[in-house]
Amino acid sequence: MRAVRCIEGQARVVDVPRPSSDDIDAVVVKVASAGICGSDLHLLPMGLPATFGHELAGLLPDGRAVAVEPLAPCGECASCVAGDYHRCVLGPGIVFGVGRDGGMAEECLVPLSALSPLPAGVAVSDGCLVEPLAVAVHGVRRGGIAGGDRVAVIGGGTIGQTALVAAQAAGATVDLVARHDRQKEAAARLGAGEATDGYDVVIEAAGTASALADAVRRCRPGGTVVLLASYWDGTVELPGLEVTMKEITLVPAVMYNRSGPSRDIDVAVAMLAARPELPGTIITHRFPLDAATEAFAVASDRAAGSIKVVLEP
Repeated sequence: MRAVRCIEGQARVVDVPRPSSDDIDAVVVKVASAGICGSDLHLLPMGLPATFGHELAGLLPDGRAVAVEPLAPCGECASCVAGDYHRCVLGPGIVFGVGRDGGMAEECLVPLSALSPLPAGVAVSDGCLVEPLAVAVHGVRRGGIAGGDRVAVIGGGTIGQTALVAAQAAGATVDLVARHDRQKEAAARLGAGEATDGYDVVIEAAGTASALADAVRRCRPGGTVVLLASYWDGTVELPGLEVTMKEITLVPAVMYNRSGPSRDIDVAVAMLAARPELPGTIITHRFPLDAATEAFAVASDRAAGSIKVVLEP
């Protein structure tokens, strides 16, 4: 079958064996949509040895449409038992498209525990948005965002836009700071206002030192900054004096997990169903799998108007 892999630092479509397993707790999903994440763009020059893709949705052998929580934790360590399986002792090896083959392929082998059924109102071609929505759901929960809060989001990419929607679902009034016109237009369509300052919670979704400084500046004294972005440069300068003088709480958030009986991924599915305008607002480009090289190039050029680029095998 066809799959997207890193060949000499470029995203290329290659032939790989079809996934198969005798594991009764896993199933082969026929992939219908796979989103290109900013993380994929960063992993590309690192020579990722696995098939790309942790944002995916598809069809089960019986035809049911599902989104995939792209994690395969051990289920037995202390973190897994507590519901924090994203912190599994197996580390990055549990993540689809990082430590194991992901969903930028015709098919993907998925643990049954990672499936989240899509309701009839959600197209499987849009189901790849569930994963970034789950990231946002997790960050909003970690940040303690509630009704009546004033929230600002720094960053107009997919994570910023989904954080906007997730914070609105929690009852907050949300403004968004974006760099590019297409991002600003999307945020306005989703109900964001123009950002000022004095926010109860600021969600940093850009992953740069300047964005983090802006988040701290816009946060009210005693407020919270949620670190929802990934900082691929390894280290980032923190405006320490301002954080200290304003007594700002910094809350990191990564991936998704379970709180009691509720999985972030399932909340994200319900949220996507409740916001039918979201896919048409943030999915700016769709490509067939064979055009993966072009799709990655478009995804890396935010100034040209891309927000979420989706591959459809």
